[in-house]
Amino acid sequence: MPDWRTLRIYGGRVAAPAPPAPPSPAPPHPASTPARRLLPLVLPAIVVGVVCALILLGVSLLAERLQDVLWETLPDALGVGGFSSLWMIVMLTATGLAVGLVLRAVPGHGGPDPATTGLVDAPMRPGTVPGLLLATVLALAGGVSLGPENPITAANIALAFWLGRRAAPGAPAELWVALAAAGTIGALFGTPIAAALILSETLASQPGPGAFWDRLFAPLAAGTAGALTMSLIAEPSFDLSLPAYSGPHWGDLLAALLIASAGALLGLLAVYAFPWVHRAFRALRHPVLALTLGGLVLGLLGALGGHLTLFKGLEEVKEIAGDPDGWSAGEFAVMAVVKTAALVVAATCGFRGGRIFPAVFAGVALGLCAHALVGAVPAALAVSCAVLGVLLAVTRQGWVSLFTAAVLVSDASVLPLLCAAVLPAWLLVTGRPQMQLDGDGKALR
Repeated sequence: MPDWRTLRIYGGRVAAPAPPAPPSPAPPHPASTPARRLLPLVLPAIVVGVVCALILLGVSLLAERLQDVLWETLPDALGVGGFSSLWMIVMLTATGLAVGLVLRAVPGHGGPDPATTGLVDAPMRPGTVPGLLLATVLALAGGVSLGPENPITAANIALAFWLGRRAAPGAPAELWVALAAAGTIGALFGTPIAAALILSETLASQPGPGAFWDRLFAPLAAGTAGALTMSLIAEPSFDLSLPAYSGPHWGDLLAALLIASAGALLGLLAVYAFPWVHRAFRALRHPVLALTLGGLVLGLLGALGGHLTLFKGLEEVKEIAGDPDGWSAGEFAVMAVVKTAALVVAATCGFRGGRIFPAVFAGVALGLCAHALVGAVPAALAVSCAVLGVLLAVTRQGWVSLFTAAVLVSDASVLPLLCAAVLPAWLLVTGRPQMQLDGDGKALR
């Protein structure tokens, strides 16, 4: 029988001097869990990881097919440019209207306000999942500047919790939440390392019974299953194929510190604007109107920044990184600012989506801007440090920010400089508001 307790991750006169208190005993070292109790967790972890990856693949493929229709087939049939300013404005506005109507009609209305949710939250009701996934597909295909990570993770957690509680009623909710989150994150990044890093921060802040690696064992199995499933079917890659980094120099250290700090400041601008923009959309009182207006604003931003600032940003970021000298510093700066603004608008007006991938695009554009301004700064170093800073401010996840910044350039020689750059960037973001609101619309800290 599995030991479900192994994993719990989800809080006037001067008085005479008192006699010294006896020293408190050292906290006991967590007892290791026998292998016979960990092995039964492997099968459910693998099943959850594989299913999470398949759901992510299904949603992504459906969104890609619909995107081709909306941005290629339809404009060609109408004789208009697929990425003309007019088409971008019309398509984003129509996407906002469509998502708003879907969310008003479906059971559960697509879950809670996305501005109040994080990457890993408590399970929602399973009846909410179909509407949430439909709204996500429409937003991804329509060009909204959000990624799939938040709604897909929420859907997978809801389904894993609902099915898992029926298959194993004695298992705690935390087990299924952890397995689904790890499986989805592993599939998103194509490696279980990202899932392990995110969950390790949670485990460190909320200790429970069992040794650390005992509690990480099952989620790591789920993350591995999700990553392998995704890799075998879709072969995801985050490498931007930037020019190889020649190795650290003293000047590179200064550049790393400054660029990571600049990225953190750009992210903080978005964080501080977040509750204000959210409050403005909530003042409209009608979600359909808020989403339609939000889509219109996103269309205008797309017309300003160009079509590369649309969508979640994963393919678009590879395009701008593939030609670091193809745009001027000013054009890269506009892309970074427009993408950041689009992220704030999309996440506050009601679209369902994640913030990691758009933040990566903003960081890459900012890093390429720094490289264009000072050619002596290597593009790989500038991009990785800028992404690190932006992600720290937007996600407040140190490990996943370091990991993402490193995998984008696939060069271990950048790691020492990234570890140095994370220090001033973290000093800028720690204690500041987060890009997530509570039920009253106030930023979390």
